[in-house]
Amino acid sequence: MTIWKKIVLGIIAFPFVLAALLGIVYVYADSIKVDVKEGYNQKIETGGDLESKYLLGGDLKVKKLTFKEGKPIRKVSVFYPEDLETSGKKYPMILIMNGTGGKTTKYEPVFRMYASWGFIVVGTQDKGTGTGKTTVKVLNDMLALNKDSGSVFYNRIDTENIGLTGFSQGGAGVFNVLTKYDEGKMIKAAVPLSPASETLSALTTDYAYDSSLVECPIMILCGTEGEFETEIVIPLEELVKQYDKITSPKVMARRTGMDHDKMMSHAGGYVMAWFRWLLQGDEDAAKVFTGASPELLSNTAYQDQSISLE
Repeated sequence: MTIWKKIVLGIIAFPFVLAALLGIVYVYADSIKVDVKEGYNQKIETGGDLESKYLLGGDLKVKKLTFKEGKPIRKVSVFYPEDLETSGKKYPMILIMNGTGGKTTKYEPVFRMYASWGFIVVGTQDKGTGTGKTTVKVLNDMLALNKDSGSVFYNRIDTENIGLTGFSQGGAGVFNVLTKYDEGKMIKAAVPLSPASETLSALTTDYAYDSSLVECPIMILCGTEGEFETEIVIPLEELVKQYDKITSPKVMARRTGMDHDKMMSHAGGYVMAWFRWLLQGDEDAAKVFTGASPELLSNTAYQDQSISLE
């Protein structure tokens, strides 16, 4: 083979080799790259003492258990307080719904932080949670384990106190779980984080929702920034529109200067306060949202706050 022929064949093959290498790099990055690293919560600037308290985590040691599922769930990861195995107590449960392309293994430190406050926290590898279908399946699986005498979760889930949160597409999924499935009635409190707006969901996806159908207490948190200098997944106008439609107890706020993706982790202090109050009866956590001077309303890290709990 002449040198020129080798060069020509090399040029022809190069795009295919490059594509293969890029594919390998993508798979590798997808498998090992994390979106939220350990210690993330110690680096977040907060605007309130209670926000800081609940963001830094609780005192309980946390364990993790995983089990396989079919596609698109693939794997369920459950984080829980270590003392669950010996205490004989029941623990509230929080289900977390991934954003588009996300999966639990990308932000495990968030799950661990929540669990350290005394919760069973459940997530999956499902990268498209918007319809709510897979989350409802996982909820039913966990309820089955609660009745299985061979499971570490046997009679350990407080089924009267179940919370639900999700980010972006997962935030839209929160609304769908609450309003389209019978199991949604089991959810006592919810927090959509920067949810894909009703308008966006209706136009571009298969997970359209109607916020007016929500019946449980709900808090919507989102950022103010985005790729185009403003939050485009749920702009303020869209946020207010769907918030106004909700008739159940409700809270909304936007984190000042925060971009869309960071809301997955940076709002965790008030996500935890919400669940500690409504699922565990924590009186300190209640002060974020109730009383003469709720901390959320005076927190300078947030703007466009509204609390309507009647």
